[in-house]
Amino acid sequence: MNKNVIELVRVSTKGQAGEDRAGIPAQREVNQRTARAYKLQIVKRIEIVDVSGASVLRSPEMQELLRLMESPDVHGVVTKEFSRLIRPENFTDYALLQHFIDTETILYLPDGPLDLASKSGRLLGTIRAAIAGLERREILERMNDGKEAMRRAGKHPSGAITLPLGVGYHKERGWYYTGEAEKVKRAFAMFLSGETSYTEIGRRLNLPRTNVRFLLGNPIYTGWKVYDQKRDPSALGYVPGPDGRQGYRKKIKRAPDEVIRKQVLDGIVSEEDFARVQEMIELKRLKHWRARAETPNRYTYNGFLTCGECTSLIYTHASKHDFYMCKSRHPRERRKRAERGLEPCTNRYMLRSKLEGKLDHLLGQKLTERDFLLRVVEEYNEQLQGSQLASTVDERAVAAKLSALGEKKQRVLETFFEGMIDKEERDRRVGEIERDVSAYQQLLMESTSEPTQPPTLDEESVLAAIEPFTEWEFLEREDRRSLLAVLCPEISVYRYTVKGLTLNLASGQGSGDEGSRRRME
Repeated sequence: MNKNVIELVRVSTKGQAGEDRAGIPAQREVNQRTARAYKLQIVKRIEIVDVSGASVLRSPEMQELLRLMESPDVHGVVTKEFSRLIRPENFTDYALLQHFIDTETILYLPDGPLDLASKSGRLLGTIRAAIAGLERREILERMNDGKEAMRRAGKHPSGAITLPLGVGYHKERGWYYTGEAEKVKRAFAMFLSGETSYTEIGRRLNLPRTNVRFLLGNPIYTGWKVYDQKRDPSALGYVPGPDGRQGYRKKIKRAPDEVIRKQVLDGIVSEEDFARVQEMIELKRLKHWRARAETPNRYTYNGFLTCGECTSLIYTHASKHDFYMCKSRHPRERRKRAERGLEPCTNRYMLRSKLEGKLDHLLGQKLTERDFLLRVVEEYNEQLQGSQLASTVDERAVAAKLSALGEKKQRVLETFFEGMIDKEERDRRVGEIERDVSAYQQLLMESTSEPTQPPTLDEESVLAAIEPFTEWEFLEREDRRSLLAVLCPEISVYRYTVKGLTLNLASGQGSGDEGSRRRME
């Protein structure tokens, strides 16, 4: 009399289940031969598609198999090879083998039946499961090593879906730009012109808003392919899809020595413009610039103001009148300052109409006065020259101090080993010593490095940068904000008084400089 068994067929990806692939038919044919050899009757077929051997327990098909195995009418499970059943990633996956033991189910393979409840079966089952899991890890390592070699050779190891907008790759042709690269060039030009709204850029170029942010930060458009992230190879890094289907691995930062940087194209964006855009994006994030078309705003300077006392951002507040307010005056921020032992900020609420009138006067009139600017330039250059102090670090004294700290650390460890202090006290003392060591090492590095001389200002560059403000009084709010975004100012205000103004004097001049920022008070 034939024994009832369940046939198990599993392929790891949807591609392996395609009609042009023989993965599933080959497994069925082998299972039929095994059933005939051992006089088995296949009463149910379980097919699992797009599920890794490390995630089979999460799939509903495997849960159905486990439920069917509890029936006394089911004698065993037949499958092509042990790895079709499981490729364990961690020890909890071995619970599947325990279910075979609990239900007295026999596993039938082409090389013979395996009774996991027997002594030999328990040993062989555990070993074969471990080997299957090891094979999976080795397959992944070989695949990742091959992709890494292609990256270092300047090739593209993945599919076309992973390529950024406007960039193509062919094995023979290599890297190239597609017609969509024109959208990318336009996006960079719009952002550099002061249009910092991702929504508006996306609307004009017919691009998703979230895509705009990522393409503006991709160095491939300067011609350089940079791999500074990688997939997390650990077990915790894998995120399975629904029902155990193939998922993805989280990305993590590469170590500095693992970062790959290859020039693969001639850039459509200069490295200077790209660096400038990254600076503006970071300022947009830090200053909470909001420029969405669907939320019109009456405030001109929101996002560009900081408190002249506590350096917090200046927020907007609307009630009967419109105000600017220091972020630290919010109840939550006041509690945080109190917990840190800081006094409350004394910067008051400032009427929008009054403060913006003073700022308009500064930018539109005072800032464009030649005599005022020349006086600021002269004072800045005088301060710069007077601040250049030679390094006075005594390297031998610092080296001696580092040696003494090393001996002190050793004494602390010996005291711990002798049981005179506990682990907590040891960690506290060692931590203090290591902080001192770090500080002295930094002093040595600074004393051996070449001193950097900040560049002085010249009158012509300052006047060229300030020139756009001559039309300030005639500009609409959106035009003013676009100009502010390009020049990236940080305006410090305290009780209607402008305490400081920081401008990027290199923007818009077409120079190869990195974009110097100067403070004028």
